[in-house]
Amino acid sequence: MARLGGKKALITGAGAGLGAQIARRFKQEGAELVINDISDDAARKLARELGGIGIAADVSDSNAVREMFARVESELGQLDILVNNAGFAFKPGDQETINRVNEVPLKQLAELEAGGPVQTHLDLTVDMTDQDWHRMIAVHLDGTFFCSREALKIMNPQLSGCIINMGSIMGTTGGMGSNYCAAKAGILGFTRSLAREVVSRGIRVNALAPGFIDTELTEPLVAARTLIEAQTPMRRFGDRDDIAWAAVYLASDEAKFMTGQVLSPNGGYVMSQ
Repeated sequence: MARLGGKKALITGAGAGLGAQIARRFKQEGAELVINDISDDAARKLARELGGIGIAADVSDSNAVREMFARVESELGQLDILVNNAGFAFKPGDQETINRVNEVPLKQLAELEAGGPVQTHLDLTVDMTDQDWHRMIAVHLDGTFFCSREALKIMNPQLSGCIINMGSIMGTTGGMGSNYCAAKAGILGFTRSLAREVVSRGIRVNALAPGFIDTELTEPLVAARTLIEAQTPMRRFGDRDDIAWAAVYLASDEAKFMTGQVLSPNGGYVMSQ
C-alpha cells in the first residue's frame, strides 16, 4: 500500500526508538522523509537507510528549529506531516532517579502488605533541580511548540497538513516524574487548542499517548516492569509498531475526520484519554 504516497514528513527525535520506527513505517507507506535528531550521526544514519534527509537540531532551541524548517522548505518545497516525537524520560547517567522509580513502588507495596505504614517515599519533585525541570519542559513542550510554529508557516499557505504530537499516558495518570508528566499533559492541551485554531486551514492536529512500550526509554524500568505489567490488562509492554502504525493512521487520509484527538495504544493501562 501507499497510504502516505507523495507526502513529505518530518519526524523529530527519530534517530532511535519510536521515532525511528515511525520513520520506517512512513517510508514503507510512501512518504518522503526528513529525519531529525539531536545526534547528527543518528539522523544521518537513518536518513541513509531510508533515502531521506538527515538534519541534526535541538528542538528546544528555537533558532535551530527555524533553520531546520527553512532547509525543509528550501529542499522539499512543502511539508505535509510533522511528528513531534523528540523527548526523553531520564537524563543520561541519572541512576539515582532510575533506582527510585524501580525500587520505591515495590518497597511501598511490601510495606502495605506488611500492615503499613508506608515509610519509603519517592521524593522526586522535592529533590528536582531547576535545570532538571526546565530541560524536560524545554525538549518536550517548547520543542513541540517551536516545531509546530515553523511547520505552520509552510502548511498554512498549502491549506493542508497534519501534525502528530507525542504525548503519554503519564500526561493523564501521573507517574515517572512530575516534570515529565507536566510536559506530556501540556502537549495534550496544546494539541487540542492548536487543532481548533488551524482546522479552518484544513490542517489536522492529533496526539499519540503511548503506554509502556519496549524502547530505550523504558529499558531502565527493570525492577518496576513486573508491577507495571501486572497493572496492564494485556499483561505486557507494547512494541514499537503499536505506535508506528497508529502514527501512520493519523497521518493518512483514513483519519481525515480526526482532529484534536488523543490515540492511546497502552494495553488497557488507561481506558480513557
